[in-house]
Amino acid sequence: MTTPSDPQPTDQPDGGPLRGLRVVEVGQLLAGPFCGQLLGDLGADVIKIEDPSRGDPLRQWGRQRPQDQSLWWSIVGRNKKSVTVNLREPQGQDIARQLIAGADILVENFRPGTLERWGMGYDSLRELNPGLIMVRVSGFGQDGPYASRPGYGAIGEAMGGLRYVVGDPSTPPSRMGISIGDTLAAMFATIGALAAVREREISGRGQVVDSAIYEAVLGVMESLVPEWQLTGYQRERTGAVLPNIAPSNVYPTKDGTWILIAANQDTVFARLAAAMGRPELATDERYATHVARGERQVELDAMVAEFTATLGADELEALLIEHSVPVGKIFRPVEMLADPHFAARESITQVDHPVLGEVQMQNVFPRLSRTSGSVRWPGPELGAHTQEVLADLGISAEQVDGLREQGLV
Repeated sequence: MTTPSDPQPTDQPDGGPLRGLRVVEVGQLLAGPFCGQLLGDLGADVIKIEDPSRGDPLRQWGRQRPQDQSLWWSIVGRNKKSVTVNLREPQGQDIARQLIAGADILVENFRPGTLERWGMGYDSLRELNPGLIMVRVSGFGQDGPYASRPGYGAIGEAMGGLRYVVGDPSTPPSRMGISIGDTLAAMFATIGALAAVREREISGRGQVVDSAIYEAVLGVMESLVPEWQLTGYQRERTGAVLPNIAPSNVYPTKDGTWILIAANQDTVFARLAAAMGRPELATDERYATHVARGERQVELDAMVAEFTATLGADELEALLIEHSVPVGKIFRPVEMLADPHFAARESITQVDHPVLGEVQMQNVFPRLSRTSGSVRWPGPELGAHTQEVLADLGISAEQVDGLREQGLV
């Protein structure tokens, strides 16, 4: 077993740990495509099928740069080959089946029943490809009374329990500033896909991975359900804190910024008390234990805030690090791009874009010591790989031109 100080292997294969795995993605917007992004980041060959007329709507989402280049698409579309195929037409469906016949994984996030109407349900596709793993991401899953409902990430966040507990208690339920429901469903879908690939090594058979947005949200809701079922305790919105977890909050600094301190563990609180110049707090029965501090959370937070407001953010951070107290500034992109730790670990990578030039974006996570993934290219232009990929099916350039004239690709 190696340790971080051991020499690293020099025989790292190119392409990432999922190299050789072929994925066909027919989803759009975020929940399905983010699953495709994660698989592509780790080296899978991802062929994204898009509508010839407009492509994935995500191409128009988020901030735009000149020539209608979506910065969001440059990330979600990265490491994918864009192929345009009209799935609403029988000839387009036939092309898709040919691609899927040679795939390991199919990722889709249409409303349940859509692929079945196009003659591309799992039962028919597995006749072509018995080892096919079909990853289906939807709002409510593939069965049950709500399956046919439209279900965006926001709805899953609401029904999965997240929205109710996010925000200040004086306001209506809030949302996070990102599409967390979609990305959680995509992460669970990715885990399911990899588990199904492993199981296929044993059985030789594919299967369906059913990832519902509301269930993905529910899956990260900690002990929310048994707390209600067994004790009648209903978690409520609590703003920047968790009830009875203290001190753990954002605190003001002398220079008008905010800093997060997490010192709720007994030993850590003792170190914070020493840093505050008040070591006696660690043995004071009002604050000495986790339960006692939780009971006096408001009082204790006010005490810590009074201390942090006397120091600038840099000085405060240095002092708390010196005392081994978990501390972190509230980062925005400007701080991320200037931070030495982000730079040392290459947490943000730079990718050459044919139109935008150099684009900085989050790197591939998690890291593998020997076969880590990489960003090989940003989100491509619509249909950039159509001819290349269809050529592998024996469709000539002249035939592709004819299909394009008919609006089929």
